[in-house]
Amino acid sequence: MVTLVAYVVVAIAVSFICSVFEAVLLSISPAYVVSLEQKNSKWAKIVRELHDHIDRPLAAILTLNTIAHTIGAASAGAQAAKVFGDASVGVFSAVLTLLILVLSEIIPKTIGASWWQSLVPVMAVGVRFMVKLLLPLIWITELLTSKLGPKDKTNPYLRDEIQAMADLGLQLGALQGVESELMKNMLKFRDLQIVEIMTPRSVLFSLPESTTTDAYMNEFTSSSFSRIPVYGEDPDDINGFVMRNDILLSHLREGGNTTLESLKRPIIAILEKEPLPKLMATFLEKRSHIAMVVTEYGDIRGIVTLEDMIETLLGREIVDESDEVVDMQQAAKTKWAHRLTATAS
Repeated sequence: MVTLVAYVVVAIAVSFICSVFEAVLLSISPAYVVSLEQKNSKWAKIVRELHDHIDRPLAAILTLNTIAHTIGAASAGAQAAKVFGDASVGVFSAVLTLLILVLSEIIPKTIGASWWQSLVPVMAVGVRFMVKLLLPLIWITELLTSKLGPKDKTNPYLRDEIQAMADLGLQLGALQGVESELMKNMLKFRDLQIVEIMTPRSVLFSLPESTTTDAYMNEFTSSSFSRIPVYGEDPDDINGFVMRNDILLSHLREGGNTTLESLKRPIIAILEKEPLPKLMATFLEKRSHIAMVVTEYGDIRGIVTLEDMIETLLGREIVDESDEVVDMQQAAKTKWAHRLTATAS
């Protein structure tokens, strides 16, 4: 009887440990591994090794679990036949199956999935020992399964998973609404083109470079724009921009005869079809906050600013007390609709 109990206890105990380790291992995310490394955790190296070559620890866990189930059940069944007789083997097998299901599958995997972060150190040490113990068997399974796994180890769904995590973080209260929205907007950032966020040429506020500071002070001081594009003879010939503060300072120091041309700064040009990350890199490299958007033929489509990019990331317009129009692209569409209506009438 003692031998029978020992067989059952050992089989269930080994299977229990294997199931806990399996649940913990499969609960570890790539982000958690990186987090351990950033914190310089002493378990980071082991967890990284197990996670990057997850087929080995899984093979070790499943091999040991199968051995425990098979040998344990067979030995316990044979011992039960000696103790209770052959007629009771069927009943004993049914009871043992139920015990294995509950005590070595359902309960341990629930524990592992629920408390996996606390159990990571124990799992790391235990599974590494299993891998070393069963290394010959693992090599055999690797030879048999080496052709089954994908050659490309990258995760094509990682961006979708991060977006889902942002939504989940908001639902669970781990993230605020602005944080969740910012994460999702950042994931969409590389798919947007400059033409989608720029201020269209039709509603662009610009001035001829021959305009004097006195004329600006008399006619355009109500303008809220801090950077004003300037052009030569033709409004489509934008060749720079002036800072509003430069105009005000020049008017105070030098009088009103100074032209905007003398205050003009060079403006960078960028193609309308370029992605936003390239525009961001250009802004940082050139230390600029404004760029002229052009077609491949050099025609001006509009102006884009660093503020436009920040608004895209935040998912909302940045306005202050002096802004009369919130969405310049919508203003351009409205202006075009009014023009069509006037032409039709």
